[in-house]
Amino acid sequence: MLRGRRSRTGAADVSGAVPAASPALGFDRAVDGFLRHITVERGLAANTVTAYRRDLLRYREWLAGAGIAAPGDVSESDVGLFAQWLRTPEGGTLSAASVARILSSVRALHRYLAEEGAVEADVTREVRPPKLGMRLPKAISIEQMERLLQAPSSDEPVGIRDRALLEMLYATGARVSELVGLDVDDVDGGDIIRVTGKGSKQRLVPVGRYAREALDTYLVRVRPEFSTRGRATPALFLGIRGQRLTRQGAWLVIQAAARKADLEAHVSPHTFRHSFATHLLQGGADVRVVQDLLGHSSVATTQIYTHVSADSLIDMYQTAHPRAR
Repeated sequence: MLRGRRSRTGAADVSGAVPAASPALGFDRAVDGFLRHITVERGLAANTVTAYRRDLLRYREWLAGAGIAAPGDVSESDVGLFAQWLRTPEGGTLSAASVARILSSVRALHRYLAEEGAVEADVTREVRPPKLGMRLPKAISIEQMERLLQAPSSDEPVGIRDRALLEMLYATGARVSELVGLDVDDVDGGDIIRVTGKGSKQRLVPVGRYAREALDTYLVRVRPEFSTRGRATPALFLGIRGQRLTRQGAWLVIQAAARKADLEAHVSPHTFRHSFATHLLQGGADVRVVQDLLGHSSVATTQIYTHVSADSLIDMYQTAHPRAR
């Protein structure tokens, strides 16, 4: 006997067979298939897959509370209600940026299911995320950066390592996770290093003289000593116990340097990346070159830094021109 499909009111629909486009595909099964797809076929990084899983778990829990167990039963209005719920105290009172990120995960799931023929249509196709205000990257001035780079002591092993780390962050524009993930073999190519970014994509990045000298000093005078204190590891940057330096460890290095440099501006690992891009563009670098150096898949992501440079030009103009105000 055919089972009727429930209606929005909970009543059974006994008009006939379950439509072929609405198979009994459980939500957990759908999510598992999607996560395998983005892991194996799209090759997304583990951290990205974890973020998708976390977002879709929240979505699944909300659907379960609404009595919706299968992806084929989700409507466009359901997705809209979920987005509204995320902005309520019960949903966590999330910011527009957080809601947009979660909706991106939800849309990716439904698009995948539609493309695989598991559901009749992509119900999120017309769903639009909340509009976000433009958030300009926070960069510090060249003078502030110089103070920050000079903050670690050059007379102590930890200080020598910390200066090499900071110089490399600023010289390469690498994400902190990319930098602490480097092995010694990745920097053996002289003035070029090999960086592995998101999605395991590799890119070549040049290293300037100051960073190269700081790195060489660390490799000769400090790393051999640190490496004897722990298990053998190919990691470039080591902690004092000989283990690979973690992202948290790098963050602590940056905070200590910012305090010593007496910087009032908030400084984070991304401050180095933002400053790297902003200072290059201010110096006349082509935006597509900066795109390659940062490892951005789209030039649109890089172009946000041109707004920062434009703001700087406006400030200089209004300060210097006698009839600017």
